[in-house]
Parts: sequence; C-alpha cells; structure tokens
Amino acid sequence: MPGPQFAQRPLDERGLPEGYPLQDAWEVTPREVKALMDAGRIGEQGDVLLLDVRTPGELAAAAIGGAVAVPLSEIRAALPELEAYADRRVVVSCHHGGRSLQAAVFLREQGFEDVKSMAGGIDVWARDVDPSVARY
Repeated sequence: MPGPQFAQRPLDERGLPEGYPLQDAWEVTPREVKALMDAGRIGEQGDVLLLDVRTPGELAAAAIGGAVAVPLSEIRAALPELEAYADRRVVVSCHHGGRSLQAAVFLREQGFEDVKSMAGGIDVWARDVDPSVARY
C-alpha cells in the first residue's frame, strides 16, 4: 500500500515518486486528475467526483479546489449522498494514497463501478501539480 515512505523520493516521468508501484486498475496519477480538472470534468459542472477523505484538520492545512470532503471515518454514513455518483467516475484523494485506496475499495464493494485513488495523494499533488498547496 502506498504511504509516506515515498514522500522524499524524486519524482519520475509520471510525476510519481521513484519506485512508486502504481496499480492501474486502482489508481490515477495527480497529473491525470489535473487533466480532468483542466477539461472541466471535476467541479460543480463536471461529471467526475473528486472525493477527499482526509480529516477536517488536514483539509485546513491543504486542499484541492473542487473536491468534496468526506472523512474516511464518515464514508459509510455519507453513502446515501454519495450514491448519486455511483454511475459516474469517482477519484478519491487523501494525504499519501493509503486511505483513498481503502475508500476506493469500499465504494466498489458498494456498487460504484468507476472508482480510483489518486496515487501519492495531496502530497504528490503539491510536489508535482500545484506547489502552492502546502505539504504537511
């Protein structure tokens, strides 16, 4: 499972820490998420949900615009609201990618068909896509 052990490694040609074991069936890169944003697919008018499963304290430290926040600990309770996205693409993010992968597994188990975790989380986002986002 991805985690903070990759946080200090240099980034490779994919924009991921060197040696990061990207699981294509379960993950997308932050660059791919940025491309979805640039195409207008994430946000109020978009067809892709960016779901951030970090805690409120983490969100206060750093956030990605257009993301819907539901802490991982509350995802089961939020399922009725999230079910509106069950037939749409969902990208889940967290700090380093571990919790978002857990959330992706859970959502697929609940019948969501197109759910992936953002590889490396907001940490890689801040390193590769948007350096104005704080790292913590």
